[in-house]
Amino acid sequence: MEIIEVLGFASALVIGVVLGLIGGGGSILTVPIFVYLMNINPVTATAYSLFVVGISALVGTIVNLKKRLVHIRTAIVFSVPAFIAVYLTRKYLVPAIPGYIFSLEEFILTKEMAIMIFFAAIMILASISMIRNTRKEELPKEKIQYNYVLILIEGIIVGVVTGIVGAGGGFLIIPALVLLAKLPMKQAVATSLLIIASKSLIGFVGDVQNIAIEWSFLFLFTTISIAGIFLGMYLSNFIQGKKLEKGFGWFVLLMGIYIIFKEVSYQVL
Repeated sequence: MEIIEVLGFASALVIGVVLGLIGGGGSILTVPIFVYLMNINPVTATAYSLFVVGISALVGTIVNLKKRLVHIRTAIVFSVPAFIAVYLTRKYLVPAIPGYIFSLEEFILTKEMAIMIFFAAIMILASISMIRNTRKEELPKEKIQYNYVLILIEGIIVGVVTGIVGAGGGFLIIPALVLLAKLPMKQAVATSLLIIASKSLIGFVGDVQNIAIEWSFLFLFTTISIAGIFLGMYLSNFIQGKKLEKGFGWFVLLMGIYIIFKEVSYQVL
């Protein structure tokens, strides 16, 4: 095993630790790790990321269910449009994107480059959400009322984004759960993990027929990530996740900028 592959598997542990410490965000690193450290094609990398994110979020969901933090009905209402959108995106939209999108003089925008640039833009948006995180815990409402139209639109957007970039989309889901379903923050974070797990794994199912999956590699990477989650949960007893979230947000921001620079400069230089 080469040093770069060792770093890749070590990064799987880091992803899990971040998820365990701050309840999200770590999955945004899976695609860059697969692409730049493991040398995996971006389309395949997003598929692998869906599996890693889905299983990791499922583990977190099981823990939160024991704590009675997951609002099942809200998760179902939010998940249905996201399920449909992410499955259709992975099965039909992503394969339909042409290998070469457009060219301008010597610059050629390929499918792989477009996916990575779009992913970097999502990373930047997620980082801003983490850096500016001023959300406060709210008291639960006696009765939750759903804005079904907005939930439908939100679910479709999150599903398409998840399908294209392979990330969980928690930075989009959590504010929606707080604003549209009026859930308290702790319940919103816990419920978002169930939504992320469900739609990520369904999105991955849409890839099975289109992409050759290296199962032994994927299971090993995911197992290490899950071990990291439990390590992160243990460390959370000694480290405040809120403080780490802002610092991690700056790291994700720099990573997003670096990916855009790397992809564009590769064509320009």
